Amino acid sequence: MSNYILIGKFVATFGLQGGLIITHALGKKTSFKDVEVLFAEEIKDSYLPYFIQSSKAKDSGEIIVMLESIDTKESAKKLVRKNVWLKEEDFRQLAGKTSPISLLGFMVINGGETLGLAEEVIEQPHQVLLRLTINGKEVLVPLHAETLKKIDRKKKEVHVILPDGLLDVYR
Repeated sequence: MSNYILIGKFVATFGLQGGLIITHALGKKTSFKDVEVLFAEEIKDSYLPYFIQSSKAKDSGEIIVMLESIDTKESAKKLVRKNVWLKEEDFRQLAGKTSPISLLGFMVINGGETLGLAEEVIEQPHQVLLRLTINGKEVLVPLHAETLKKIDRKKKEVHVILPDGLLDVYR
């Protein structure tokens, strides 16, 4: 089974033929070239496939898409505010190498201790947070100039040096 990566959401309709605007966090101006299908989460953890007829990059954070079987403004409105997911292999192909979202699935290591996989990337104005699970608890690890040591893209690792006591809250 494929892993799905949340990339953004449908935010508005476009035109009268069922076009949709997707805001995304891929980190670069892109269209869904070579991507055949995207997924909408209509019910939590239930991903419905929508086949892409055409797509066009609007800017570095938005894409306009036309989907099969969505051919009116009314049918497109039903998808507005729904999350948009891609298969992991399609996501890896499209994500900007320097964008924070490209750290999804990387192992987070604090001073040599493996903490866990980055399950979500949360972009804040002055820092990025990586959400991971430690001992069954959700943990938010801040990434900014003081905590980020290095990113090893070949090994898919994020090395951090966290302040003393930060992880004690979760243990």
